[in-house]
Amino acid sequence: MLALSDASRYFLYRRAADMRKSFYSLASIVQQEMQGNALSGDIFIFLSRRRNQIKLLRWEKDGYAIYCKRLEEGNYELPMQQDETSCLISRQQLLLILEGISLRQIKYRKRYSHQRGICE
Repeated sequence: MLALSDASRYFLYRRAADMRKSFYSLASIVQQEMQGNALSGDIFIFLSRRRNQIKLLRWEKDGYAIYCKRLEEGNYELPMQQDETSCLISRQQLLLILEGISLRQIKYRKRYSHQRGICE
């Protein structure tokens, strides 16, 4: 079961990922291209070239878990384009992406946030 909490960090891989890749290949992308630690317990998000498929990779104490979804219609929206290979997003942004809500039209009201470096 997929559980998203504020205690987790969510890293979005901004390049297209080959959806045929599985646990170790995605973990390799995390370490080599995203300069992350796949064993950290953070959630790493990958999208297909057409952005109609998404995979979330997470280490859960005793092994990797993957959440995978393919849309029958439409595609997932990425946060505003940046030149980075990956970026940190919030749990709320991930939920909006998964629900198909346009990130460009969301207006966030001012709140204190301890997190820095979140994609917009």
